[in-house]
Amino acid sequence: MAETVVLAYSGGLDTTAIVPWLRETRDCRVVCVAGDVGQGPDELEGITEKARQSGADDCYVIDLKREFVRDYAFKTLLAGCVYEYRYLLGTSMARPLLAKAQVEVARKVKADALCHGCTGKGNDQVRFESTYNALAPELPVIAPWREWDLKGRHDVLAYIKSKGVPTTATAEKLYSRDRNLWHISHEGGPIEDPGAIPPDEVWMITADPREAPEAPDDVTVGFDRGVPVSVDGKRLEPEVLLAKLNELGGKHGVGRVDVVENRRVGMKSRGLYETPGGTVLVEALQSLEQLCLDRETMRQKQQIALTYADLVYDGRWFTPVREALDVCVQKMAEVLTGQVTVRLHKGSAYTVARSSPLSLYDPAVASFEMTEVYNQTHAEGLIRLLSLPERIRSLKFGPPA
Repeated sequence: MAETVVLAYSGGLDTTAIVPWLRETRDCRVVCVAGDVGQGPDELEGITEKARQSGADDCYVIDLKREFVRDYAFKTLLAGCVYEYRYLLGTSMARPLLAKAQVEVARKVKADALCHGCTGKGNDQVRFESTYNALAPELPVIAPWREWDLKGRHDVLAYIKSKGVPTTATAEKLYSRDRNLWHISHEGGPIEDPGAIPPDEVWMITADPREAPEAPDDVTVGFDRGVPVSVDGKRLEPEVLLAKLNELGGKHGVGRVDVVENRRVGMKSRGLYETPGGTVLVEALQSLEQLCLDRETMRQKQQIALTYADLVYDGRWFTPVREALDVCVQKMAEVLTGQVTVRLHKGSAYTVARSSPLSLYDPAVASFEMTEVYNQTHAEGLIRLLSLPERIRSLKFGPPA
C-alpha cells in the first residue's frame, strides 16, 4: 500500500502544485487538510473539489473559528502581545492551530509524513514545523519549496499546466495575503519597497480613514477576567464578537499598520496588516488593566508580554514556557472584569469610559483634597528614602556636573 502524506492545504497556487508533485515524487496518497479560521467563503468555497482535481485522495475541511478566537487569539490578547511595537500576531497565532488540526488528521488516517507549502524564506515554515515537532515528532516533514527545482510563480504555473490540473491562478499576482478572523496581512508587489506609499487598492477590510464617517461611533466591550464576552451589553460567542468588532472598526478605518519586521529566519520584511476588531480589543483591555492592576503587576505583565509575543511569532505555542505564562497571566486577569467604551473615528480607537467592580481607582484617594485615607505629609518620608542614594552621593562627592 502506498504511503500517505497529509498536506496543509489552502487551495492556493503552491498547494495546488504540491499535490501532483507529491504523487509524482513520492508515489503516495495525498490527504489535504484545510482549516477554517475565518478566511472567508471566497477562499474555502469548492476547496474539496479543487483538492481532488489536483489529485488528492481526500480533503478534510475543519471549522476552527471558535477554537482559534477563544484559545489562541484571546489568549494572545490577554497576554498583551504586540510584536515589535505594532504587529498583533494574526498569522503567527493561527499557524499552530492549523498545524495541530493537520496532525490530528494525520493520526486519523495513519499518515507516514506531513507536508506544508511554506517557502524557505518565511516564518511559517518555522511555525508549522515547530508544531509538528511538538505534537508528532516521529513523522517526517516534506517541505517542497526547500526541495523542488521550481523557482517562482511562473514555474509553478507551468508545472500545474503540464500535469493537467485546472487552476484560475495567473502569473500576475501583486500581493501575498493571509486572512483569518483576527486580521488580514498583505505582502509583495509594490509593498516590498519600504519607501513606497502603499496603493489604496491594497486595503481590503478597513475603510480609508480619510473617507470614514465624520461622526464617531462608541462601542462598549464587556470583559470577564480579561476575556471579551459582550459588545454593547449583548453577550456573544467569541467568533461572533470578533466579527462584530471587525465590522465596526473596519467601517471607521481602525487597525491599519505598516510594519518592517524582523523575521525569525533573520531577514527584514515589510507587511501591511488590517486588524480592526483586534485593535479595539487591545485598546479596551489595556484601559481595563489601568483601572484594575496595581503598578508592580502591570510591570510584570508587560515583561511577560514580550516573551509571549516572541513565542507566538516563532510558532512555539506548544511549549511548557508558554503554558506556564498562561497560568500567570490568567491569575493576573482574575480582576479584569468590567466594561470599556471605545470611540472609533477616522482610523483611531481610543477609550472614553471604563468601569469595573474590581477597580483600584478611588476618587476620594485620587482627589487633591485632604482625606483620612491619604495624608499628604507622609509623602516627604517616601521621597527622602527614594532619593537617599542621590543624596549620599551628592554629600560625599558634590552635585553631578
